[in-house]
Amino acid sequence: MTPFANIGNVPFDVNVLSSIFPNYKHINEKARALEKTGIIIRLKKGMYVASSEETGKELSRELIANHIYGPSYVGREYALRYYGLIPERVYLVTSVTTKHSRDFENAVGSFSYLNASVEYFPIGVKIDSACGVNFLIATPEKALCDVINFSKNLTLRSMKDVETYLEDDIRFDTDALVDFDLDILERCVKVCRKKNSIETLIKYIKHVRDI
Repeated sequence: MTPFANIGNVPFDVNVLSSIFPNYKHINEKARALEKTGIIIRLKKGMYVASSEETGKELSRELIANHIYGPSYVGREYALRYYGLIPERVYLVTSVTTKHSRDFENAVGSFSYLNASVEYFPIGVKIDSACGVNFLIATPEKALCDVINFSKNLTLRSMKDVETYLEDDIRFDTDALVDFDLDILERCVKVCRKKNSIETLIKYIKHVRDI
């Protein structure tokens, strides 16, 4: 049985690696050897995950994103695609954090982190599950708010602007707006960077529901 069976697809640090291989004095050398043979994958300095071939468990890019840099939650386009709200595949995993903005690249993929205020960060964040693990991800409402809030040179001044942006620019499934929790967006308005644009989005959603 693989020594990583109990860890599965959960990221781990060198301390965990030391507990798995207690007889190795130079654990970083052991880590490099395991990485070279494809048994483990280096996510960033001192952090790894066992390969799917080693454990038989699919890797969760969402959980990996949570671990690489935190506190953070998966948001923006990646979260919208996760919920099936936009058609295009999203390769960059973008997360929101209260720390400085950072970018990471590894064998699993590309990971980007955007800074947000401590007031904005926790609104509309949930625990979801996939690949047998739990992770933090934005709700659909917060993910859409993230996209608008962090997009440069984007201002939604009218409901027509919102309609064009959703349907043409990001090809958002507007039928889903019927089930949106407006309380999440209204809480975001109070602390987000693009208050006017989110207020216009809320007006558009209410208009769509009245049709």
